[in-house]
Amino acid sequence: MSADWLVAVAPFAVSALLFIVPGLIVRLVGWNVRAITPYLLAPAISTAIVAVAANAAPVLRLPWTLLPVALVTLLAAGAAFGLRRWVGPDPVDRPHPRRIIAAAGGLLLAGTVVALQLIYVFGGPDTISQTFDSIIHLNSIRFALDAGSSSALTIGATSDIGFYPNAWQSFVTLSASLTGVDIPTAVNATNIAVGALVWPASAMALAAVLFRERAAALAASAALSTGFGAFPILLFYFGVLYPNAMGYANLGAGVAALVLLLRARTAAARVREAVLLLVVCAAIGLGHPNAFLALFAIGAVITLYAVLRTALIERARRVWVTGAAVAVGVVAVGAGLWQYSRTGFEMSRWGPWQSTAQAFGEAILASPRGYPITIAISVLLLLGILTLARRPVRLIIGIPFAVAAFMFVLASGAGTENPLRELVTNPWYNDSFRLAALLPFAAIPVATFGAVVLVDFVRGVLRRWSTPRLVSGLIATIAALALFGVGVGPNVTRTAQDARGSYAYTPSSALVTSDEAALLARLDTNTPQSAVILGNPWTGTSLAYALSDRNVVERHIFGTRSDDEVFLDEHLREIEDDPRVCAALSRLGVDYVLDFGTQNVFNSPDSGLDHTGLNDLVPSRSLVLVDSEGPAARLFRVEGC
Repeated sequence: MSADWLVAVAPFAVSALLFIVPGLIVRLVGWNVRAITPYLLAPAISTAIVAVAANAAPVLRLPWTLLPVALVTLLAAGAAFGLRRWVGPDPVDRPHPRRIIAAAGGLLLAGTVVALQLIYVFGGPDTISQTFDSIIHLNSIRFALDAGSSSALTIGATSDIGFYPNAWQSFVTLSASLTGVDIPTAVNATNIAVGALVWPASAMALAAVLFRERAAALAASAALSTGFGAFPILLFYFGVLYPNAMGYANLGAGVAALVLLLRARTAAARVREAVLLLVVCAAIGLGHPNAFLALFAIGAVITLYAVLRTALIERARRVWVTGAAVAVGVVAVGAGLWQYSRTGFEMSRWGPWQSTAQAFGEAILASPRGYPITIAISVLLLLGILTLARRPVRLIIGIPFAVAAFMFVLASGAGTENPLRELVTNPWYNDSFRLAALLPFAAIPVATFGAVVLVDFVRGVLRRWSTPRLVSGLIATIAALALFGVGVGPNVTRTAQDARGSYAYTPSSALVTSDEAALLARLDTNTPQSAVILGNPWTGTSLAYALSDRNVVERHIFGTRSDDEVFLDEHLREIEDDPRVCAALSRLGVDYVLDFGTQNVFNSPDSGLDHTGLNDLVPSRSLVLVDSEGPAARLFRVEGC
């Protein structure tokens, strides 16, 4: 890691503390301090607190600062304390040092590995994703900073969206405002915190619940969280899907909270676990609605399985009636959610990228997009699957993987005319990338089961050989550390190499080239703070708002355009001949124009045809060339209008 990354230390620290402190306070007052699992749930609780605080701030007429976070944290801590008093003391024994070491050491090692992976992917602290959605995400941060609000009801204004999930933006905005770094650095630093802290903690929380806080499961799940290219790297590469990544990072915590609720045996305990589940659902849903739908799909199957299993064991009429009511309720809610969350025809035309058989193979090995497998992960996955087939009593471990794999196979391997595909995966735009990113979270418990089975087998052999305890412990430690080698396995390294290219500033970058970035960096000296800039958003000019803190006429490609904007997009080049051009510029208050040539974010000649009047402009009396960089990046000042 180069010294350039030192500028990202402060925003990373802010984001990390925001992910740790609020949830940790709630955890300490709400649960026995000896329990390991609640510590791993703290980042999910923090995510909910910060996102809810951002939505509450405008209601309380407060700017988006740490004050709303503190107020919501105190409220949540008070509720947690009251619930703990009602539920009573947790019957938790002092955990064995092995479990503490596995949890703390595993999280630290996993966080370090994922952080280094993402540092490699991003390349530098201030690089940006050269992808379509980068425009809306970066500009939404500038808008939140300007408005002093990161509410879900306001941050979508840059693209005319009335409600937009705000968890990711809430953290990035605080990171930027509290440290003063530029927006790309705040974005990259926060994304590293999501990948290096929230994601492994969530994966470990699910393993802790499913395997009763076994040290081997904690260590294995931590190591496995570093070994999949499909998450978190894929969502920082494709799209770019930053809010999806925030939501998916907490999915393990969501399933863990559901399992804790299903295990609760008293009314008071059920209430507390239900409140915990609602809090984590808020974290996931305010991360991204797609993530909440994934949690519901997986949680519905787990709930139906638990209800059926209980009914078959107890065989009492009351249990059957209750189970039937729960099943009907789950199905009804699911039908409503899927109907409400359907995406429009034009937005859900993503087709399959392979055959059904190929999709099935990629799903089973959790290695989508044809990336190479990491053998250690594949072996553990297959071992876990085979063991589940022999021990169906542990079937709950495999349910998330089965559901995620089913949806991925439908999206990536079934034809667009398949009605089941349209019914199930439409809320994800029928987009295989979004569903591919679900596979790692769901595969980790199965692979962890494979690791636990292997550990038990080796322990049995060592016990038969009367191996000294010290030697056995040393072998276990070496094996756990060796498993972290999956973090540099071919699956994750190949994905990281491809993703790195999408963050580089080059003369041919899709969104902002190196020439264009240099020109944008000089806008603060070449234009006044009050400047209003017109440009073709398809070519990246709209990022003058996020990167240079200058107001732009069109902040996103698909924002609503006025009649004047539509006219200028098609006819600005006629400024010397058509007086209507000057009139429209005056009404919009435009005094500068950015021209980045014809290259657009999709590198397609068919994209941005409705803005061709803004491309390849010719200097004139009304368009005075102020600055340029390379053959295509130019800044003009409007004069005489």
